[in-house]
Amino acid sequence: MGGSTSVFGAAEFISELCHTNVDRPFPVWQNGTISPCVNQLLLGSLAHAIIAIISACYISVPRLTHIVSSLPIGWGFRTASTVLMGILFFGDLVLVFELQAPDIYLDVLADGCGILAWMVHFGAVLALQRTMYRRTRGPAVLPFLLILSIPNLAFILTAYTQEINRLGVSEPLLVVRLALTVTRAALVLVYLFGYIFPCYRTQRDLVSCNAEDEVPLIVSFEPNEGVTVAEDGCNFLSRLLYLWLNPLLKRGKRGELERPCDVFQLPHRLRTKAVNLRFYQCWQKCLHPRGQEKPARLDRLSRENLQDNSWSEAEPERICEGTQHDVKLLQVLHKAFGLRYYLLGVLKLVASMLAFAGPLLLGQLVGFMETEGAPLSKGVWCTVGLFASTFLAALLRNVFVYEVSKVALEARAAVISTIYSKALKVSAPALARFNMGEVVNFMSTDTDRVVNFFNSFHEVWSLPFQFVLALYLLYLQVGVAFLGGVGVAVLLVPFNKVLASRILENNKHMLLHKDGRVKLMTEILFGIRVLKYYNWEEHFTQKIAEARKKELHHLKVLKYLDAVCVYTWAALPVVISILTFITYVLLGNNLTAAKVFSTLALVGMLILPLNAFPWVLNGTLEAKVSLDRIQCFLTLQDQDLTVYYTQVCPEDPLSVVQMDQASFSWKQPVDSDSVSVPDDKTENGSPPPHSFYLHALNLSVKRGSLVAVVGKVGCGKSSLLAAITGELTRCGGEVSVQGREQGFGLVAQESWIQHATVKDNILFGRDFDSMFYQAVIEACALADDLNILPGGDQTEVGENGVTLSGGQKSRLAFARAVYMDKEIYLLDDPLAAVDADVAHHLMDKCILGILKNKTRILCTHRTEFVDKADVVVLMDNGMIVKTGTPNEVLSLIKPPKDSKNNSNAKEKDAIVREEVEANETELESELKMFGEEQKQMGKLSWAVYCSFWRAVGGCLAVAVLLSLFLMQATKNVSDWWLSHWISHMKDNTTTELVSLSADPLLTLTFLSPGRLIFHAPDRGSETSGSMSSELKFYMTVYGSLAAANTVFTAARAFLFAYGAIRAATVIHKRLLSSVLKATMTFFDTTPLGRILNRFSSDIYCVDDSLPFVLNILLANVFGLLGMLVVMTYGLPWVVLPLVPLGVLYYQTQCFYRHSSRELKRLCSLTLSPVYSHFSETLSGLSTVRASGHTARFEEENERRVEQNQRCLFNSNAAMQWLDIRLQMIGVTVVTGISVIAVIQHQLKSIDPGLVGLSLSYALSITNLLSGLIFSFAQTEMQLVSIERTEEYSTNIPQEPQQASIEVLDSWPEKGSVEFVGAVLAYRPGLPNALDGVSLEVLPGERVGIVGRTGSGKSSLFLALFRMVELNQGQILLDGVDISSVRLGNLRSKLAIIPQDPFLFSCSVRENLDPHGLHPDFRLLDALEQCHLGDVVQRIGGLDSEVGERGKSLSVGQRQLLCLARALLTEANILCIDEATASVDQKTDMLLQKTIREKFKDKTVLTIAHRLNTIMDSDRVLVMHAGKVVEFDSPAALCQREDSFFQKLLRGGEEQV
Repeated sequence: MGGSTSVFGAAEFISELCHTNVDRPFPVWQNGTISPCVNQLLLGSLAHAIIAIISACYISVPRLTHIVSSLPIGWGFRTASTVLMGILFFGDLVLVFELQAPDIYLDVLADGCGILAWMVHFGAVLALQRTMYRRTRGPAVLPFLLILSIPNLAFILTAYTQEINRLGVSEPLLVVRLALTVTRAALVLVYLFGYIFPCYRTQRDLVSCNAEDEVPLIVSFEPNEGVTVAEDGCNFLSRLLYLWLNPLLKRGKRGELERPCDVFQLPHRLRTKAVNLRFYQCWQKCLHPRGQEKPARLDRLSRENLQDNSWSEAEPERICEGTQHDVKLLQVLHKAFGLRYYLLGVLKLVASMLAFAGPLLLGQLVGFMETEGAPLSKGVWCTVGLFASTFLAALLRNVFVYEVSKVALEARAAVISTIYSKALKVSAPALARFNMGEVVNFMSTDTDRVVNFFNSFHEVWSLPFQFVLALYLLYLQVGVAFLGGVGVAVLLVPFNKVLASRILENNKHMLLHKDGRVKLMTEILFGIRVLKYYNWEEHFTQKIAEARKKELHHLKVLKYLDAVCVYTWAALPVVISILTFITYVLLGNNLTAAKVFSTLALVGMLILPLNAFPWVLNGTLEAKVSLDRIQCFLTLQDQDLTVYYTQVCPEDPLSVVQMDQASFSWKQPVDSDSVSVPDDKTENGSPPPHSFYLHALNLSVKRGSLVAVVGKVGCGKSSLLAAITGELTRCGGEVSVQGREQGFGLVAQESWIQHATVKDNILFGRDFDSMFYQAVIEACALADDLNILPGGDQTEVGENGVTLSGGQKSRLAFARAVYMDKEIYLLDDPLAAVDADVAHHLMDKCILGILKNKTRILCTHRTEFVDKADVVVLMDNGMIVKTGTPNEVLSLIKPPKDSKNNSNAKEKDAIVREEVEANETELESELKMFGEEQKQMGKLSWAVYCSFWRAVGGCLAVAVLLSLFLMQATKNVSDWWLSHWISHMKDNTTTELVSLSADPLLTLTFLSPGRLIFHAPDRGSETSGSMSSELKFYMTVYGSLAAANTVFTAARAFLFAYGAIRAATVIHKRLLSSVLKATMTFFDTTPLGRILNRFSSDIYCVDDSLPFVLNILLANVFGLLGMLVVMTYGLPWVVLPLVPLGVLYYQTQCFYRHSSRELKRLCSLTLSPVYSHFSETLSGLSTVRASGHTARFEEENERRVEQNQRCLFNSNAAMQWLDIRLQMIGVTVVTGISVIAVIQHQLKSIDPGLVGLSLSYALSITNLLSGLIFSFAQTEMQLVSIERTEEYSTNIPQEPQQASIEVLDSWPEKGSVEFVGAVLAYRPGLPNALDGVSLEVLPGERVGIVGRTGSGKSSLFLALFRMVELNQGQILLDGVDISSVRLGNLRSKLAIIPQDPFLFSCSVRENLDPHGLHPDFRLLDALEQCHLGDVVQRIGGLDSEVGERGKSLSVGQRQLLCLARALLTEANILCIDEATASVDQKTDMLLQKTIREKFKDKTVLTIAHRLNTIMDSDRVLVMHAGKVVEFDSPAALCQREDSFFQKLLRGGEEQV
């Protein structure tokens, strides 16, 4: 440090700041008192910094919802004194600038800290006045904070008094400063005086002021006793170190975190109800910026009625509707969370600046060790500085991340609730613009992206700031030489930008193809039964494979671009370091250890902003895109029923529903704000293209009447009911409904059942009334079914009623509507899916019984019931053709023969029904929401790791690990070589160093640049030459090591990318193959969402998330190993603190990981119900809205979101709990190495190069330690996806694929079917569905199959198609045992018209003929024969899309399209399973004729849906309890009085 070299270090900095001598920069005692430097820096600035930090923690304490009591006077004193204190400090600051004293910087720093401290404290005091502390004296720590500032005041007063005594009053400004200080002292006394006044501490007062906040917001089945509220009421130390979380982590360690209710409750401020209320108030303020009366009144309403969700009250809805588009979501987010979020940026700024203190202090410490005889105090100060800067930076960074995560959680709850609320209000035609998957995506993917923006926004400004600061500090270290390395880095910025944009573009394309694949997979799973019946697995496997191939193409590009990014990330520090040092040496400078390791540390800090910025930018852009998508959804037209319905009462007071020349469309009008007729349309105008249109409707429905609506398939019956409930767009005319505010009892044609118990489905949120409940069950013929179900009415019915038959679902939906006890009932064909006696029961006991005094509108094809109606409405082509009495209207419909026997003989989905009949405890437990996840407790098994290893490929995996090892080794060796080079130069160079910069003024400048150093030219040319060759040798080795490092880095990056793609390909292929070959039992007993999750989120994890975190994990593992080796080599004594710290680290991470893993699983577990409830709501939106239950559904959504938020909050807090401990371990390592280095320097046994290398590594050890645990925990979490896919790839029951004989292409030529002693049970322990069935169907014979529900009819088809394998016996086709034939061959030789009219959302052509085997004229001919020709032409021909699951067509039209499929097959055996249940009778007669003509030489097996359709069969098979009871011609069976068939024929009149 001597000689001509002048270094601007810590001593110089402090001496300039305090205006003291450089040799004694920080005197403690001066002029008989504490020195101004110690007083202002430690007692002033530091004390005020502590006041500011601790006060800031109280700003976010949860607020009270109600303020019901007056404020104690003590708070007033404290508020006034706090704000005045801040003003006095500001006044003092002005005087400091006026006086221009020598120690001006010291006074500016002290006053600045004072202003900041008291303003933050003022905010804390104001915040506490609206919390539970309001009626108390506040937290006990506040008076202690104030006492911290008293010593500083005392010493300032002493100093000013002495100064004035010495100078007299010649300096009036000094006297003013003294007066200000005396005033400050007085205000301190006033503040403390505020604590003397009494505060009310009784329990009664506390309850009265905080009762609202103490009410649990999750009204759930969970026991809340003993559940701790997280964080609230904890002291400062507990908040800082997350000590409040210890009990939870201990429970996790003991394995007691199994259910969501086991985790802590959310802090009151984060409760979903509280967040929604605040967000709603901000929405209203943005909607009415001038603060009109109306929103304020609504605000009061929402506060008063806390039982109702504030989003769903009628009044607020009215305000939002129509003007929703005026409010931007970003604007509301800004208003609700902006201020608090922006203030957190201050913490980020301070932490970023403190992070840069590390490299500077490191340089000082290494400089101290290089200088022999340097004062020990300098080393001690550097060590203390390193400790203080790393400790404070760690603390602030931790608080920042935790607080930001809390704001992000609040935003997430608000956005999810807003989307859900909007979905309940948006009009059906507007919502039709999106499919269900897209709308669910708004809540999942898009919300996540917007929430992630909260984590990245502060990076947007802090990364450029860090970059500029790092550049400046580099310049101070090596002068202009820094441009050599940074030039490359800057050149990489546009390269990174191009990379980032390419990655973004490919990611977008990949997600599009992924959406397409998942959509296709969803349909395949929905239609899996149809798929297997038709043997289409191979075709759809091919389709999925094509979609996956496109997805993988973009994934491949994405992974290789990622590899380039990883390569630049890993290689850049080495490249920049080499270029910087080589440039520095070539300029003629000499490297010193202090410079090298400060520079290395700074280069490390420079890389982060360079590499991270494009990603942060991308994240911001993604958030912007998602925000726009959500905004687009929020601006959709709401359902405005006040405009839709005419407010004027009809002339006839008895008229409940009145339509006058009303026209409706399923399409949204061009002007979405208008519901009037557009100019280009008249009432009789042509319908909009591809949209069904009701026009010129005139209808009047009297109170208490039964109106039957009849007409052929697709005539508009369901649309009429939708028009009454307000689900359509009114294009003209008038419609009025009396009492619509009470809602409708709607029974939709496609039954919507919730994933809940039977009882909960019926009650639908209403109170339980035992007598009425029993009456409803009797009326809806559910009593027998409840006796059969394993848990009675407590049986969980599964996803969309998966465990119930079609008839049971229909009657359950009917019972739900009846129990609602509404005045108006809209019944859409509820009798279609039930058998004859049940249909009569429903008509007599329910529609004409329990509902006899209600207004009922019944749409039906069952004309035998129409004569009981008061009025009959005949519809055709969207118009009401005739309204009149039953006799008048029925005469227009040609009655079929034997109408008395027009009855369903079987319920829909009897396949499933028969499975349900026996004890299903096993199935029920499987369908419980948490069933599957509870199996995955504890650690992942080694099998999971092995399966991923195999998917990547053993050799490839070894190559990746080897390249990683070589990459890390070359990096560490190059760093060691650098330290060796420096030590060698130091030992061999006695060259006198001179400074080019001789300007004396630079020694006074603040943070002046380091000097450029050259060799003095007084050496001989020979020495200079030898030095040059030696330098060349060192530089060559260093450069070679760096080049090798870049090669291994590139190899690691690209090998890893290739391995990830290979694993993704293999895992998906195995999963798809396994699932499509699974048995039907597996699909019947597994919720669809559970299987779909494997193909969506789990495969996404395997594709993207897992490789990403695994890459980071491996880099961290090797990085940490390399770091430990170098540190122990450089400073062997460092092993002493490292061993206990290593043990502590291991214990801490073990303690954390147990809980972390379970918390992550609970997060996943509670997230599924949020999305499934949203999907369920969207599926049954018309029922929810018609019945007026939107508010209850919003509350249910809020409850589910709250559960998920609880788990997320606890998981985030656990991460920060770990982070703060790891940061402290890191701080201890840095401090320990510094102390050891200083001690060894005193013992003169130190190599500065190796110490510098150890310390530069130690500075980044904190990030590595925390990164290692987080990446390990994340990898473990992502490997759960491998566990889940592996489970479905290996552990699900598979259909037998082998065959013992090969059959001819023409088999079965004759078409004979023979059952020989066939016994079939769906699962062990269940009764036999077929019990010794033996029968023979002759070639070309037409056989009708009849029997009561559960008799085994559908089981015959299941056995024939080998959907379920026989337990005993055999089935022969043309004498060949079907169990010996390959499944694909068997199913392709049979044709079936299934009862479930399932269509894929592709073209009509692909639905009819996916393999493309038939020409267009054959397809059109088949459609004509099924009376679909006109319909298909109207929607756009063979290539027109049929919509999601065939939504463009009515249910009846879908059944006809399935019939057309069968007409195209060449099979000799046709199975018909209730193919025309939803078709009107006239169409049904024509279809029966078509079937008879087209299949006249074929063997036809028909499960009867209308008994008259099998009367012309050759024989009728009557089944009962799985046995054949009768098998003869219809005529013979009719003649026998005691025959079972005869009883079935009379089933409409007498109960069997």
